Amino acid sequence: MLVLGLETSCDETGIALYDTEKGLLAHRIYSQIAVHAEYGGVVPELASRDHVRKSLPLIREAMAESGYALSDLDGVAYTRGPGLVGALLVGACLGRTLAWSLQIPAVGVHHMEGHLLAPMLEDDAPEFPFIALLVSGGHTQLVLVTGIGEYELLGESLDDAAGEAFDKAAKMMGLPYPGGPQLSRLADEGNATRFRFPRPMTDRPGLDFSFSGLKTFTRTTILQCAEDGVLSEQDQKDIAAGFQLAVVDTLAIKCKRAMKQTGVHRLIIAGGVGANSLLRRRLREMTEEMGGKVFYPRPELCTDNGAMIAYAGAQRLLAGESAELGVSCVPRWPMTELQAVSLDDVVVEERQ
Repeated sequence: MLVLGLETSCDETGIALYDTEKGLLAHRIYSQIAVHAEYGGVVPELASRDHVRKSLPLIREAMAESGYALSDLDGVAYTRGPGLVGALLVGACLGRTLAWSLQIPAVGVHHMEGHLLAPMLEDDAPEFPFIALLVSGGHTQLVLVTGIGEYELLGESLDDAAGEAFDKAAKMMGLPYPGGPQLSRLADEGNATRFRFPRPMTDRPGLDFSFSGLKTFTRTTILQCAEDGVLSEQDQKDIAAGFQLAVVDTLAIKCKRAMKQTGVHRLIIAGGVGANSLLRRRLREMTEEMGGKVFYPRPELCTDNGAMIAYAGAQRLLAGESAELGVSCVPRWPMTELQAVSLDDVVVEERQ
């Protein structure tokens, strides 16, 4: 089955072509960072307009790279939610219209299910069951996964997600948008032990997260160090390193707790923060100590992308799912509401 995937939930336009026998054939990602940089954050209306502008050219590029024509498609998958409603509507309208014109099925995909299944695109794919740490944009969640659509939420952030905390801490430090990656680069050159950041909610039972205290500690530390409101370069590096280590420690502690609680020692990390090198190294060491294993998608598939949507959509299309005529988006959509997909209904792809 040849499936076109469309991802337009926020500020990246992702297009991909996935074949259930040959694997990922082509994918394109266009980032809107330059569009939103002068505003210091994503402007929903501008995001929607840019998706309109870039989607069709990227589809043409991906189809040309794959060597297939639109008439060869067997299905279309688009992000139905969660996300910015205007941005979601662009992908949903395009995907549903394209499928209707070609007389092929279309399916709306849950954005976080796409991230959760992204490691399945790699040669070393995890088997079910596994624990998933989803750290993408506004989400930080721990999920027990026993099959496609079989998700048990173990814990989630009660306030800001880890990615949001990175971006807000970076903004406090005066770093340019998007701040999270900038902060991580600074942290690599800093002294992570100079400032003792808290590890929120790790001293109590449970698997929920909270990062608001880290933001408060960051602001207080900046005020203490800044001279005339300006941080020295070394202060920036040390604050960034201490902040990053606190987030990584917190995520690792909760992942270890989830693995012990469930008895499942396979862990996958997905989402933008999953590209953080310190987090990858720490979780690899932790899982190896427990006799387990950690799985990641390649860094380019950690951010929002069409490949994860094409893969997740393909599994649901193979199981007989398809969207009705019309356009439906769900800006807020709990992943636990998804229907399970029987593994017996899904054809396992052969990667070449």
